Amino acid sequence: MDLTTINGLPAHVLLVHFVVVLVPIAAIMLLFAVAWPAARRRLGIATPIVALVTLILVPLTTDAGEWLQRRVPRDPLVQVHAELGNQLSFWSFGVFAVAAAWWLLHDDRFTTLLAAKAERLTTLVVSKGVAITLIAAAVILSVGSVVQEYRIGDSGANAAWHVRVTSALPASR
Repeated sequence: MDLTTINGLPAHVLLVHFVVVLVPIAAIMLLFAVAWPAARRRLGIATPIVALVTLILVPLTTDAGEWLQRRVPRDPLVQVHAELGNQLSFWSFGVFAVAAAWWLLHDDRFTTLLAAKAERLTTLVVSKGVAITLIAAAVILSVGSVVQEYRIGDSGANAAWHVRVTSALPASR
């Protein structure tokens, strides 16, 4: 099932607002979770859930955008926007994967369950190398996803408004 229109409006135009809000929220939640143990405990499973919702919405939004792209005149600015938009799925997947891994490695129920089955899990959980790798990945992916979202939004605004604004400008005196 393709989500192409909502109440007669292109779905992309509506869905993009969810992505614009959720990408930075997921990124900030992940950064708080890896940098601040008290925040990690309070956020709990909410961080990977928000990242998962984002991961689901990004391809829905890009699919709706591709549908819309086929219905507007060909424009190189729209093509740039579409190419940048397609890349956000990779960033969103990375944020989700790190958020889920960080939560799993710090959730007492999960670690207790696995510790009974594998003694080496305790070593993995307390391993500074794993923690540093996940923290570095969290920072890179969080910052990267927000920067990518900015680039997508900027290119989309440019594609949507460039001709309208430049043609509406009054002649210089």
